[in-house]
Amino acid sequence: MIYRTATIDEIDTLAKLRKQQLVDEGISDNKDIDTELHDFFTKKMKDGSLVEWVVEEKGNIIATGAIVFYEFPPTYTNKSGLKGYITNMYTAPAYRGRGIATSLLDKLIAEAKERKVEKLWLGASKMGRPVYLNYGFKETDEWLELNF
Repeated sequence: MIYRTATIDEIDTLAKLRKQQLVDEGISDNKDIDTELHDFFTKKMKDGSLVEWVVEEKGNIIATGAIVFYEFPPTYTNKSGLKGYITNMYTAPAYRGRGIATSLLDKLIAEAKERKVEKLWLGASKMGRPVYLNYGFKETDEWLELNF
């Protein structure tokens, strides 16, 4: 298996994997989000605020994970204000349970440390929750959400 960062030329594949992740998590309403995904990946990859790692086997991408970097006002517990959001964690069903997601987390956390990010957060699916908890992520009541 080859671990490497994704390139901007792979946006269509990244979008396809993102949609498969959402379907596997039960989040699908058959809306077309191809344009929105393409625009998101293009913007974030060009400005460097998104780093996406992929895992290849025999020329096929079988897993992916990303970190999106955000800047917030500094706080006493995060003086830089920088935070990283772990997202797009997906492993093809035939490859699950082999430690690939954990290896991807290692890569993403190395990216965060390189940028001096002190806080990471994520939204965990039912499938992914054990991976993140075993890695050392803690559940918090920090976030509230409002949907329009």
